[in-house]
Amino acid sequence: MTFDQTRELSATRVAVLGAGSWGTTFAKVLADAATASGVERDIRLWGRRGEVVDQINLKHRNEQYLKEISLPPSITASTEVVEVLDGAELVVLAVPAQTLRPQLRQWKHLLAPGALVVSLMKGLELHSDARMSEVISEELGIPANRIAVVSGPNLAMEIAREEPTASVVACSDPIAAGWIARSCTAPYFRPYTTGDVVGVEIGGIVKNIIALAVGICEGKQMGDNTKASVITRGLAETSRLSLALGGEAQTMAGLAGLGDLVATCSSPLSRNHTAGRLLGKGLTLDEVAAEMTQTAEGIKSAQAVQELAGKLGVDMPITAAVVAVLAGKLSVDQLGPLLLSRDLKPEGDY
Repeated sequence: MTFDQTRELSATRVAVLGAGSWGTTFAKVLADAATASGVERDIRLWGRRGEVVDQINLKHRNEQYLKEISLPPSITASTEVVEVLDGAELVVLAVPAQTLRPQLRQWKHLLAPGALVVSLMKGLELHSDARMSEVISEELGIPANRIAVVSGPNLAMEIAREEPTASVVACSDPIAAGWIARSCTAPYFRPYTTGDVVGVEIGGIVKNIIALAVGICEGKQMGDNTKASVITRGLAETSRLSLALGGEAQTMAGLAGLGDLVATCSSPLSRNHTAGRLLGKGLTLDEVAAEMTQTAEGIKSAQAVQELAGKLGVDMPITAAVVAVLAGKLSVDQLGPLLLSRDLKPEGDY
């Protein structure tokens, strides 16, 4: 048994670093889970912007990201990370993937001994091709069994509205995974557990790129057959990469694979789907960035995923086509024929 059994029920002091839509929503999930289980929980949310922090503290809202959603009073916010991390048993990271490493270097000395760290991030680090759990382990110097990943169909606004959803908590230590799952089991949020951290992270990373492709197809007014084909073959290339890294095939058929992919590729609430649709309508990357208020991680991670696939000899034609569009080497008008460009072969051949 590798996890401290004295923390049998759930976390009572939680730090959430990142006051965007998903970080704020997950803080609400943790608060509502505590209320449902009769646990007193202190949830502190770190945000960069003073106006967002003040709004959370004074109005119990984060209107930029969650509009009309009321936040539980057990959530407080601060721009001072030292206040947020003080004594936290559970530390939840919800910052942009490409900023994680330098931020962790600043925060490392503030973590409480024995704290569990949860990643909500769905990105691959540029240049190192590292998954977020790997970056966390490297920078904080903590073992894999103290790092977990939460993923699945996680459209923040729907969850904030308390529309029922299921997700996955992945950790190499099943006891830690169960403890985290109990901490975030709310009436509308049902977590399952798995030990397949690699598969869960890869599913969350690559689905953003596939959602960009589907969004581009929608922006070009392509039909549902096209989008369904891209989603299905996108799942196949996600599976190829996951298996090459040691992930489990069954993960791709579950919430962190198929579930997350379908939600992200289909919903107008998806940042990556929205970014792809705008690209498909002819906007430039700069215009897309100006139009959106949040980061579309697929834009940032696509090149890293292609590099990783190349190192492993994994064929990912949809990812390659999206990277070419993002790099300006391919127009969105040329994208369609390349999305399904693999050599003819049986469908089951990965």
